[in-house]
Amino acid sequence: MKKLFTRTLLFIGVSGWMAVFYLQVSPLVGKEGETEPNDITTEVQKAGILPETVSEQPTTHREKSNLDEYQWDGIARFQYYKYDIEEELQPYPPGKAGDRTPFDIWRYQGRGKSSFGSPALPMSWEDWVKKHQEQKPVLMADIKAYMAERYDFTGETISGVMMSGKRKGIMIGPVARLPKNFNSFEKLQKLTPEEIRSKDLFPYKPLAHPLATTAHMVFPKSWTDAHPEHERIDIDMDFPEEYLPEFPPPMFLTTHKELGDVTQGKEVTFDNYYEMFNGLLSPEQMEGLKELLRPTPSTWFNHTTNRVTLLPSEGVSCFSCHVNGHTNGAIELAPDSRPNQGRLRTDTPTMRGNYNLMQLSSKRSIRSMDHFSEVEEYFDGDPGMMQAIGPRGVNRTVTNRMGDFNSILDFPPAPKLNPLGKLMKNKATDQELRGEALFNGKAQCSSCHNGPAFTDDYMHDLQVERFYVGRPEGPIKTFPLRGIKDSPPYLHDGRCPTLHDAVEFFNLILELELSKQEKEDLTAYLLCL
Repeated sequence: MKKLFTRTLLFIGVSGWMAVFYLQVSPLVGKEGETEPNDITTEVQKAGILPETVSEQPTTHREKSNLDEYQWDGIARFQYYKYDIEEELQPYPPGKAGDRTPFDIWRYQGRGKSSFGSPALPMSWEDWVKKHQEQKPVLMADIKAYMAERYDFTGETISGVMMSGKRKGIMIGPVARLPKNFNSFEKLQKLTPEEIRSKDLFPYKPLAHPLATTAHMVFPKSWTDAHPEHERIDIDMDFPEEYLPEFPPPMFLTTHKELGDVTQGKEVTFDNYYEMFNGLLSPEQMEGLKELLRPTPSTWFNHTTNRVTLLPSEGVSCFSCHVNGHTNGAIELAPDSRPNQGRLRTDTPTMRGNYNLMQLSSKRSIRSMDHFSEVEEYFDGDPGMMQAIGPRGVNRTVTNRMGDFNSILDFPPAPKLNPLGKLMKNKATDQELRGEALFNGKAQCSSCHNGPAFTDDYMHDLQVERFYVGRPEGPIKTFPLRGIKDSPPYLHDGRCPTLHDAVEFFNLILELELSKQEKEDLTAYLLCL
């Protein structure tokens, strides 16, 4: 008996809005164990659940090929089959704050009803809390199932390699699941982008915000355990803790390299920063650090009822996400687009080494340290929300001070690199040296990742939509690779949970055709940076 569908994502129109539900479906079996794929679509269409525009089977407008045996199973497979892959993307589903959104929101396109948000909930506060108390357990269970379908989170670490704080291991990969009947990435990489796209075989599609209609910051469990005031009533982090940065991370300063981790394994807070840094920082830097630690209201963390915390909140600080000047793995949506469903998920980037970067952030082109401090997404890029909830009240003098502190945050030590960023042969292994040669040669990494921070300070459009049916994402900043082992998951939205996955991703989209051993060598080199 072949399992046809496990759990199906459905949309039901309710009073002009869209709500998302899951329908449990038993395997359908025809004569002598053969599946009958049309029955499920017919039944849900009879129930009025699926729109008439949904096709029963994908129309590819091509002859059957030997690729037809390679298909995804489960939720992702059914979502794919709702689209004719040669047709245009579907319009964004309407939805008010708090409504569930598809996990494959990247398959949609278009404009929303308005560029502007509302500081008022779509219902009473009591109904808002009740809605999420009922919806959150179901939503989180569905998210866990979806992530498990995309990734095999084994929890295995690379032997003998730790993050810079020496308290957390580096996860082994790749953990992205391959399509049915593919037993290796080496087999997948033999296909052309067109072949991979035509059969929906790409394993590194975008990751969506778990609740894009509300969006905003989602913190990892390690952070909410220490700061329960930031636990949301509607959603939790979708990544396992093992695949996120260590907490708290070490902090390294360009002005006190002799001290190593100046925080000694502690989280810097508003309560302890003076004791920890008095005598190490200049007065301007101390003022800047204080402001980086000061909580201020944001769109959904505030004192009004337009919030996602059970109790009124003081808000968030820069270091709520960039803990100790690094990152705790919190996610957000980039504020540079509308509707909310069209905004790209972004992981919190590290602030280490910002002194050496000409562009900051992952999707926006932020050009200065004070600009970086000034435009953090407290109000999702919406000045109206800031006026309604309460402005941050941070003037240019204050953001300059914040930039003063940002500018001394250093990369972690890299004991195998010489002053020019090259491996020292007397310290590196043969595998690491082979990886360096690949990095600068066949793998083409140094085309974008070069210089002391291993970045060209440009933004590039990778055109990943060549490999799947989805909305183009546009240019993304070249991330610095110095200290990269401390900043999982990878790519702007975290779709590559491990360094191995990042190598597989670029091997596919750049069509490098690296061997399995070459990919292992390249990963070993990246761990040295």
